[in-house]
Amino acid sequence: MPHYLKYGDREFEVRLPDEQIKLVLEPNHIELLKRTPRELIEEALDNPIGARRIEETVKAGEKVCIVISDVTRSWQKPGMILGVLLERLNGAGIRDEDIVIISARGTHRAQTDDELRALVTDEIYSRIRVVDHDPSDESNLTYLGTTSRGTPVKLNSTAVDSDHVILIGGVLHHFLAGFSGGRKSVIPGISSKETVQANHSLSLNRGLGSGGDPNVKSGRLDGNPLHMDMLEGALMLGHCFIVNIVADDNYRFVKAFAGDMVKAHEEACMLVDRMNKVRIDRLYPIVIASAGGYPKDINVYQPLKTLCHMLECTEPGGIMIMLSESREGFGSPDTEKQITGYDNMLDREKALREKYSIGAHTGYLFADTAEKYTFIYVTDFGPENFSKTKMHVVRTLDEALDLAAALRGGKLAGDVLLMPNGSVTLPELV
Repeated sequence: MPHYLKYGDREFEVRLPDEQIKLVLEPNHIELLKRTPRELIEEALDNPIGARRIEETVKAGEKVCIVISDVTRSWQKPGMILGVLLERLNGAGIRDEDIVIISARGTHRAQTDDELRALVTDEIYSRIRVVDHDPSDESNLTYLGTTSRGTPVKLNSTAVDSDHVILIGGVLHHFLAGFSGGRKSVIPGISSKETVQANHSLSLNRGLGSGGDPNVKSGRLDGNPLHMDMLEGALMLGHCFIVNIVADDNYRFVKAFAGDMVKAHEEACMLVDRMNKVRIDRLYPIVIASAGGYPKDINVYQPLKTLCHMLECTEPGGIMIMLSESREGFGSPDTEKQITGYDNMLDREKALREKYSIGAHTGYLFADTAEKYTFIYVTDFGPENFSKTKMHVVRTLDEALDLAAALRGGKLAGDVLLMPNGSVTLPELV
């Protein structure tokens, strides 16, 4: 049967013999009751995990801080969630003037007033004070202590000074933190640049030249030092109440979780694993993956999750063919600098350690993958942009397959694993 992989707004047919394609990795099908997004939020708030209902927790006259994600996570529909939540807070006696909404942009760019308004809706923006977190504003950052791993925890003072903090977010697999959501709304969400830098630097082993920590990866919480440090720091703010949603690969809500920041988040993570973690019984010599087409492959930065998921199922030294149109180029100046600014991995690692950012780590991982695998990148973004790496850059999947064969002596032999939804599907070797 023919197989097609998404690429931008198009698809490429995988022109390989059926018998060579041994496995097509797709998300698991999970039967859940059909609910509207609002019904899912109401249900979660009616049945919080590890905490009392929010309307039983707050008291009239108390200050409430609600933390939402920034414009890069607008698929979480914070305006709709806020609408449900505010009804309950108001019903419990909390006045609009005692509520503040903080957009947790971490170290992302500052947002405009129009973007903040769009996140929360016009109606809520006109009623409730909405602010954009600034990780560099020392006058609005409060030092709460240092974690056992040495991360100084400075958090948004407005949140620290509130009587209650409610975190709204979404839970997906995350290449550093294991999963997004929960404590991640605090660190990096409303923390200082210094806090983010120290925490995220835990993704690297100690000592120049030692590379990344293998325990810092998608789907892993136990033994993940970055996650454990993040959680330890977030708990300095207290046991926040969360409202976290889980969505499918098209960002449709499938379930919501509310309650204690730790316990409710753990339940959400388990559902994400049930949906998207797929077991495999061996590694494969050839892995071909699509990020999922536009907008998931809009630039080089965006499909990082696809790259990380491919690494979980490819034999050491194997062939990795990744489809990412990248019509908007690198997508991050830090990603660009890592890929174009250095011609060896030691210098890349040194720069990453000196000034850590997710964008820089993305560029580092692309270049590092090309050092360890035959990494062929199918993209409309010209090969000259990757000339300082060992990446092979082509424009079509047919070209990639021909090149892979040429690099293997003229014949592409070996079993193939296909990943049509590489940004979502996380392989687990059992």
